[in-house]
Amino acid sequence: MFSELETLSGAERQEQIALLLKQQQRITVAQICELFAVSEATARRDLEVLASRGLARRVHGGATQLTEAPPEPPILSRSREQAEEKQAIAVLAAGLVKDGDTLFLGSGSTVLALARLLRERRLTVLTNSLAIINTLADIQSIQLVSLGGSYRPTELSFIGHIAEQALAEVRADKVFLGVRALDLHHGLTNDYLPETLTDRAVLGIGREIIILADHTKIGRVSSAFVAPLTTVTTLITDQKAPPEFVQTLRDLGVQVLLPAA
Repeated sequence: MFSELETLSGAERQEQIALLLKQQQRITVAQICELFAVSEATARRDLEVLASRGLARRVHGGATQLTEAPPEPPILSRSREQAEEKQAIAVLAAGLVKDGDTLFLGSGSTVLALARLLRERRLTVLTNSLAIINTLADIQSIQLVSLGGSYRPTELSFIGHIAEQALAEVRADKVFLGVRALDLHHGLTNDYLPETLTDRAVLGIGREIIILADHTKIGRVSSAFVAPLTTVTTLITDQKAPPEFVQTLRDLGVQVLLPAA
């Protein structure tokens, strides 16, 4: 078997490496060198090719299998998932808000948890979330600005051309946004293509872009690219977030906040 593997072409070798990743979830440069009788430079190049094709995620000394995010359930169902982590993230996020701020609050379940903590604050809130509109509609100290657009029932949100036109007219001190998946190589992604342009428009209106995402979103990739991770000012996540991911993001200049252990 080893002699056969040693005579493979580059493309064939990369397919075999991808197959091994599916079987064992992780592979090192040293393992590739030993198994295929290639140099470290060739092994690294193979892994870079696989990463560029969305078949691997590069880590120090090797690669891991790239995990696709599962289909996103409706927002009301997601509110019950990782509820403790989401609440802790929301508390940290609320600590970044100052009275008088203009905020954009997105339609995610963790952002909804944040909105519930802001009912006593004096703010201007822009949102495309019907759930957040309902949460803040009766608060006199909050000036609420809702965006129109095409209604997405599963998210209780408004997206599309009309929403994007409205976003072109506003600016926010801080944007708080949930995301379906975060990956060091593939950045921010979601699983609903029509929402992607709306998300990009949202990212363009804020002086600070603050992503709220529990650990289950990290190291995953969905089908629609939204933006690179360097677009993000701050990521607020939980203690189960992979330390390597957290450190790499900090090295890129992104602030990462974690609840106290």
